[in-house]
Amino acid sequence: MQKIRKGDSVVVLTGKDKGRTGEVLQVLPKEGRAVVRGVNIVKRHQRQTQSQEAGIISKEASIHLSNIAIAGKDGKPTRVGFKVLEDGKKVRVAKRSGDVIDG
Repeated sequence: MQKIRKGDSVVVLTGKDKGRTGEVLQVLPKEGRAVVRGVNIVKRHQRQTQSQEAGIISKEASIHLSNIAIAGKDGKPTRVGFKVLEDGKKVRVAKRSGDVIDG
């Protein structure tokens, strides 16, 4: 089970986008990275294809998982732990508040 999943709201802890929040679009577990909407925007030169024009496009690049943290209900970054409920279900828990993270 992963601590950060697709669809989570996260806060950037370090780098040029420090303090910004965004939604996780994709998680790359083998590389230990994630793509976050509106964070780590880079410009790429795009060759023309049948479906896309040529030109310079802006898109999100991946960011290392150590540089992001899940945003709690108050919007502040929190670490993630795991807890096994009475019915045997394993859930993610916010360390700051102790709340169960929906997902």
